[in-house]
Formats: sequence, structure tokens, C-alpha cells
Amino acid sequence: MHSLKHHILILMVGSLVLLAASFLTGIGWYMKDRIVAGAILKAQTDLAICAEIIDKTYPGSWLVQDGSLYKGPAKISLNNNLVDHLSRLTGDTVTLFLFETRVATTVSGSNGERAIGTKVADNVAQTVLKNGQTYVGEAKVVEQWYQTGYVPLRAESGNIVGMLFVGISQAYEQEIITRYLTTMAELALALTILVALLSWFFLQKFIINPLHNIMLGTRDVATGHLTQKVKVSGAKEIEELEDAFNQMVEQIQSLTEEINDATISNSENDSIESSEATTELTVESTIDTEQEPPAKQDAPWCIGEEVLPKGLNQDTLDLIIQYLQATPRPLSAENVAEGVKLTRVTVRRYLEFLEQRGVLKSEQKYGTVGRPVKLFIPL
Repeated sequence: MHSLKHHILILMVGSLVLLAASFLTGIGWYMKDRIVAGAILKAQTDLAICAEIIDKTYPGSWLVQDGSLYKGPAKISLNNNLVDHLSRLTGDTVTLFLFETRVATTVSGSNGERAIGTKVADNVAQTVLKNGQTYVGEAKVVEQWYQTGYVPLRAESGNIVGMLFVGISQAYEQEIITRYLTTMAELALALTILVALLSWFFLQKFIINPLHNIMLGTRDVATGHLTQKVKVSGAKEIEELEDAFNQMVEQIQSLTEEINDATISNSENDSIESSEATTELTVESTIDTEQEPPAKQDAPWCIGEEVLPKGLNQDTLDLIIQYLQATPRPLSAENVAEGVKLTRVTVRRYLEFLEQRGVLKSEQKYGTVGRPVKLFIPL
């Protein structure tokens, strides 16, 4: 069975991983659209650049002669140096067509050689060769998909004799996306690990350790050690749990003392009943023969056992009165409890009894934070 911190940590890390995966998926789709749009724009720009370079390098009109494509007097068919130069300048795949057939290209066929003599896709031929329009967009080039640009080549008469092509492979686009997403995934993983470590630290310090201390306190109670209170620091709920636990300990201590006092009282009553007749004779004889003792100096503090309410003990009362007389200043129940080595709950009961007898008075002392403290002041 997993501990609480493992459950919380698994939940938090799982949430972070799910969030990171969702973020990367969204970024991937967004990047794909942006890269495709950028590739199309690049194809358009490179198409214009290549056409201008060809016009300046080879002046003259496009024409077909002896089944080959010419630009002015220069033969373009099988002019691989031209397409290689344009490919190096733009970073694109470049092809020159005689009508729908490739006559100079950097595109490789399935055998790894230049795809000279292969045909253009039918939809491109329809748009460029028959309709005389520029084609920009996705197209299949020798069994591979590209973001492409095709422009018609016109002879001096205006007839279309071929096409100029530039293209960017989708494999290149995918490589860019993959590289970007890999970098983002590494950053997300590092962030997840960092958050997990910080979460582990805070869980351990502010939740797990305080709960562990309270658990040890409950074990002490179960084994009969009722004098040790729990001191923890953590979240508000943990501190409230600490207060509830300490109140429970005080109630158990009070109940235990009442049971002990009742047991002692019963024993004393049995002893008194067994010697009642003898005691009465002794008391009468003593009254007749002895002089009345002088009054004690501190009359308000003289409280006999006959006026004590049930559950209070004369010896304990005398101990508390001696401490109060030795420390004539406002004191809280906790101060007195520390001085006489008794529990705060027990001491409070005796102090409240003395207050009822008019020996003490009480007032609330308010601090800047926390609950007010009740102080007992000798009269």
C-alpha cells in the first residue's frame, strides 16, 4: 500500500506529465501549420529568385529545338550545373521541365539517380501547362510529398513549352518539427523533475512530518503516556489537527485525574466510616481539653477540605496556593501548571475554584496574534 506522500506525488507528477503532453501536442499542431505556411511562402519567393537568375544568366526566349529545351542559344536540357547551382542558393529541390517531362533536376529517383524523363503530376500539368497558372502548394514529386511552386515557361510566341519547379520536402518539415518538439520535451521533462523534487520537499516538511509527529503522539496516548503534547508546524489544517489532538489529551488527562480522585475519596470514606465512633469521642475530648488554635495569617487562603467540590484534592489545592503565594503576580493556568508540575487542565479547575471563592480574579490578555490568555490575579 502506497503512503500518502506517494499518492500526492504521483497525482501531481501525473498531472504535470499530462499537461506537458497536451502542451506539446498543441505546439506540434501549431508548429506544423506555421512551418507549412512558411514553406509555401519560401517556395513562392525561391521560384521568383530562380526565374530571375535564369533570365540574367541565359538571355533570350524559351524555345524547343530538336526535342530539347533552350533558353536563347543555351541548351537547358540536361544542364545539371544550372539546377545544382539554384538548389545550393535556395536550399530547395529545383527542376526544369520540357512540357510535362523533367529534363534537368535535382530530384532523385528510386534508383538514387536524377529523375530525368519522369513526368509531373496530372493536377499540376492541368494547372500550369493547360491553364497557364502558377501552382503553389502540396504536390507529389517522384513518390514523395513536397511543398512546391511551379511556374510556366513561355516561348516568344506565348506558347507554354515547359515549367520551372522548386520544392521543399515534407521530410525536411517533419525533421524541423521533430527537432523542435524534442527540445521542448527535454525542457518539459527537466521542469517536471524540478517540480517533483520541490513538491517532495514541501510535502515532507509541511504535511508528512507533522502528520508523523501526530501519529507518534497517538501511540504515546495508546501506551498510557498522557503528559506529552504534540508540537508541529505546517498548513492550517495540520495545526487545527494538532489543537484537536492536544485537547483530546487534556480531556483524557482530566478524566484520568477525576477517576483517581474518586478512587482516593472512596477509600478515605471507607476508612472514616470504619472508625467513626472512635473519631467522634476523640474530637469531643479534644474540643473540651484543648484551647482554640489561633487564626491563620492568610485567612482568605484558608480553605478546608469540607468546602472542596467533588474531584478536587486538598493536597493539590495547598500546593497550588503555596505557589500562588510565592509568586504574587498575574499568572496563566499554563504558568502555574509548569510551576507545580501538573497538567494545565487540572490546574485550571483549581484556579477557577479559587476565583469562585473570591481569592483570585481573572482577566483576558489579548496579544497581536492567537487566542487571548486568561490571567489569574491574587486579591
